[in-house]
Amino acid sequence: MKFIKMHGVGNDYIYVDCFTQTVENPSETAISLSKRHFGVGADGIVLIKPSENADCFMDIYNADGSRAEMCGNAVRCTAKYVYDTKIRRSTVAVETVSGIKTVEIFARNGIATGGRVNMGKPVLNGHRIPVRYGDSVVKDKIITVGKTEYKITCVGMGNPHCIVFCDDTETINIEKIGVLFENHEMFPERINTEFVKVLGSDSIKMRVWERGSGETLACGTGACASAVASVINGFCKRNTDITVNAVGGTLTVNWSNDNNVYLSGEAKEVYFGEIADE
Repeated sequence: MKFIKMHGVGNDYIYVDCFTQTVENPSETAISLSKRHFGVGADGIVLIKPSENADCFMDIYNADGSRAEMCGNAVRCTAKYVYDTKIRRSTVAVETVSGIKTVEIFARNGIATGGRVNMGKPVLNGHRIPVRYGDSVVKDKIITVGKTEYKITCVGMGNPHCIVFCDDTETINIEKIGVLFENHEMFPERINTEFVKVLGSDSIKMRVWERGSGETLACGTGACASAVASVINGFCKRNTDITVNAVGGTLTVNWSNDNNVYLSGEAKEVYFGEIADE
């Protein structure tokens, strides 16, 4: 099986061109290849497949084998691969489980370097995210995780996110608390959790625990959800470029007046590889 390793601000996946190949057991393949010391090492795998409705279909499997609905960093890398190897258009349409995402390509010397993604409209209705808070907006709500109370804001960005605002992201024991948030009874489909420090009206700092993958260096949908949560809590401004400082680098998010959230960032190729059939 041939693959390409790519990342967006450190959020890395193993990408397989399924226009020409087939992956029979994607969940098992994701578990095997994602291991940092015994496999290729990644946050999961992405299968780039043909689509009847867009330029390609992005099928994501997390490191634990679970299927993901959406990833803002992976969609840029998928668009980069399609742009570099299949089509040469200023925009690439990528179908996902969460719908079709349009990526405006950033390119240099004929090679895609990143992109701006229309991530769609944020979901704030608790029932739709889903969060067991009914149909109201889940803003500044208190839940107990472990033995500690946290104020949370929840946002759906194609997958569910819980944002916790804090004064210091560095000292959080994310390995301990992240898994407790992920599997909390309040979140029927598990949850991605962002611990966010507000740096200013257009800048935040984020650490993220992704369901199925653990702590990752960045999360595109998490950056979007954190920016939206920062706006609705009055920390940042709407229709403004917000810099999201993740562990792996920076992303730019704009919750526009048209109610769509736009995510901009890099998409980088690491290497090509081939796994021999056993």
